[in-house]
Amino acid sequence: MPANEPKYTEDQIRTLEPREHIRLRPGMYIGKLGDGTSSDDGIYVLLKETIDNCIDEFVMGHGKVIEIELEDKCMRVRDYGRGIPLGKLMDCASIINTGAKYDSEAFKKSVGLNGVGIKAVNFLSGFFEIQSFREGETRAMEFAKGLVVEEMKRSRKTREKNGTLVVFQPDEEIFDTFNWDMATIETMMRNYSYLNTGLTLTLNGKKFKSQNGLLDLLTENLEESKAETIYPTVHLSGPDIEIAFSHTEQNGEEYYSFVNGQHTTMGGTHLASFREAIVSTVRTHFKKQYDAVDIRSGIVAAIAVKIEDPVFESQTKTKLGSTHMAPDGESIRSFIGNFVGQHLDNLMHRRKETAEQMLDKIQRSEHERKELKGIKKMARERSKTARVHNKKLRDCKAHFNSSHKRANDTMIFITEGDSASGSITKSRNVETQAVFSLRGKPLNTFGMSRSVVYQNEEFHLLQSALDIENGLESLRYKKVILATDADVDGMHIRLLTLTFFLQFFPDLIREGHLYILETPLFRVRNKKETRYCYTDEERVNAIEALKPNPEITRFKGLGEISPDEFALFIDEDIRLDQVEMPTRNRSVEELLTFYMGKNTPQRQEFIIKNLKVESDVIEEEPPEERAELEVVSAA
Repeated sequence: MPANEPKYTEDQIRTLEPREHIRLRPGMYIGKLGDGTSSDDGIYVLLKETIDNCIDEFVMGHGKVIEIELEDKCMRVRDYGRGIPLGKLMDCASIINTGAKYDSEAFKKSVGLNGVGIKAVNFLSGFFEIQSFREGETRAMEFAKGLVVEEMKRSRKTREKNGTLVVFQPDEEIFDTFNWDMATIETMMRNYSYLNTGLTLTLNGKKFKSQNGLLDLLTENLEESKAETIYPTVHLSGPDIEIAFSHTEQNGEEYYSFVNGQHTTMGGTHLASFREAIVSTVRTHFKKQYDAVDIRSGIVAAIAVKIEDPVFESQTKTKLGSTHMAPDGESIRSFIGNFVGQHLDNLMHRRKETAEQMLDKIQRSEHERKELKGIKKMARERSKTARVHNKKLRDCKAHFNSSHKRANDTMIFITEGDSASGSITKSRNVETQAVFSLRGKPLNTFGMSRSVVYQNEEFHLLQSALDIENGLESLRYKKVILATDADVDGMHIRLLTLTFFLQFFPDLIREGHLYILETPLFRVRNKKETRYCYTDEERVNAIEALKPNPEITRFKGLGEISPDEFALFIDEDIRLDQVEMPTRNRSVEELLTFYMGKNTPQRQEFIIKNLKVESDVIEEEPPEERAELEVVSAA
């Protein structure tokens, strides 16, 4: 055995307690940690797990109000269900695999984590308090990082209504610096109300209640996006299933899917079955084999199903893996197919005008697709020739749409020019990292028809590289990363590329595949240490740490970073910002119209009011730092 090889003996074998394991590997239970800026960050999973228990009580017919209050970073959730049995309060709060959800009669279609959820909240919170009110008595306990701090040993009398109160603050040892985003929480509250008609949720006093379920969800989202439906929204519901959908003139397909109240942002078997059922029903009704792409083009839909003992593909439950409604029960595909086939066909017979408007939309999509056929053929011939001689794409060996063992690690960097792509190409992992090089500034595609994708050689080659012409099923890279310079030209190229994806491939963003690469703005070093700084704050801290006279380099372009250095920024420590769809108060159409449309005077006024030039930044720096920044700026 080499002298420096670590020992492997019985002493190295450890058995972790559940609390230790959840705190050591929180990602296994709540997904990514994050800082609260993204809707799938861990703090929102903690809130969801807490509210899910309250929803379970409502579903069982107990408690029509849930109160959520946020103060600073502390979250308070109070329901008016039956209340946890007082003698089991400690077990339910801190002993893993403890709960009532194993009894499928009591919680037949639960959304919780089967005995893990509230414990994960407890173990990952710096402060956690749980109190149960039950039949005139109450009991409470307080924890810190999953350990008991204070306990009400015996129950006490109370006049409070039955129910459970949970107060928690995520542990900053685990989540570092985080902040709750009210817009994200409000979206959660709306979704809960849509899926539980008759339930009232309050968030810091603001009420959320829905009378029409998924119909309200689509109506409100379409109103805010200013997208007009071609025909009145179809709304169908039955035991364990609810569906709402319509068509708009927009590109792509947009879906909101839910299982047992869980927002399955990545879809799953229920969504795939619904998409298939729509196509099958339309073909049968109109007695013609329309192309699936034409039938679903512009569709905006929501589907919610309730199934027994759901199986998800990850602990955070964003994609359904179950194939049956219950163990040994009817398949999800058959259940949804039969429901849609019967009820949608009946509706189209009753609402002739809706059927005619739907048919008109399908035929227009078909006509547009066939018009593009000649352009596509010419573009494919051109791209075949281009692929032989073109060096835009430096491909990798693994692909997302393959069975390669590293398919989930695949990514493609979209760069500007040969300089930046050269650095990334030399330092990339050829197994999983591809590079596509843009030539200068791409075309502004806002307001253009889909034919531009085929007529513009660069965009057609990019589409071909990603293999997304017919949807994301054949997407070749899990992460599509915009890697442009952090200067005016780089930002412009990034904006033009984002516009292209938003216009023609919005599903790439909706399904979480588009990212922006963060690269350092500064390198601060002395003879002993080198620090790469992504913000001015990091630069100031580095200068202080490496004083008295550190060398400061400002990177103005990716081409200035050597391949050896670049390897540091695209390996396991890669920093990525995920591109997300706008929040509910801003629609894609609004954003693109303002930033990429022809409203030059308004945009110019906005820039004049909000522009901060470098001299303004310098003035804000402390005097001792200002000289350093001026030297770097001059360079």
